[in-house]
Amino acid sequence: MKRKSEKSSAGVAQSVERGTRNAQVGGSSPPASTTLLAPSILSADFSNLGKSVQEVENAGADLIHIDVMDGRFVPNITVGIPVVSSLRKVCSLPFDVHLMIVEPERYFEDFVKAGADWISFHYEAVVHHNRALNSLKELGVKAGIALNPSTPVSVLEEVLEIVDFVLVMSVNPGFGGQKFIESSLRKIEKLRDIKEKHKLGFLIEIDGGINAENLRSVLLAGADVIVAGSSIFSNNPAKNVLKFKEIIRGVRGETGEVNSG
Repeated sequence: MKRKSEKSSAGVAQSVERGTRNAQVGGSSPPASTTLLAPSILSADFSNLGKSVQEVENAGADLIHIDVMDGRFVPNITVGIPVVSSLRKVCSLPFDVHLMIVEPERYFEDFVKAGADWISFHYEAVVHHNRALNSLKELGVKAGIALNPSTPVSVLEEVLEIVDFVLVMSVNPGFGGQKFIESSLRKIEKLRDIKEKHKLGFLIEIDGGINAENLRSVLLAGADVIVAGSSIFSNNPAKNVLKFKEIIRGVRGETGEVNSG
């Protein structure tokens, strides 16, 4: 009985901590006018990863995007649960964990325990999408689905009412530093139109090839969450975060929206 009680207490503590971190990005659902910046550690200095994450946090980043690759769903292997757990000790921002792996459902609970606050899995890697999304929600995290560049928005028709965010891949997943696929803008626009027409609350996240030159077009298309790796972590990460934030404020000002960033 003592072990069960200790486990229960730990679960409550985790939930409180996660709720505090999520409050930083607007609680259960950020306002539609809020644009979130999520630097991707895939392009960070892995020899000093904790310091790199702290640098972008101090500069004003909203989330930390963590790409998990298994060498099977994508042709690359990156980080796993131990790295997420270690980074959790040095960073208070919500962790946006992007699972580019086969059978992601097997690892949901482990990543939540390690400190994930948002978790997305690939539509192409899962059979029972409704079940997977609800499993994440029951674990107390934001539940997202990622779409490869060749996967149409239409496949999500039956789950858009329950998903917290849709991650649009604007490069083929597996490696950082790739060129932005322009057709991704149409995919963002389609999601935005569906969201507005049906008054849905999911966020639109974009990941791949985002830089200071194409950020404006991505924002105008309707993206709510901007993932950027090499364009943030190259040269001066803190300066790059501030530059992205300035562009975001400028675009939101043009469109008459108030942005907290």
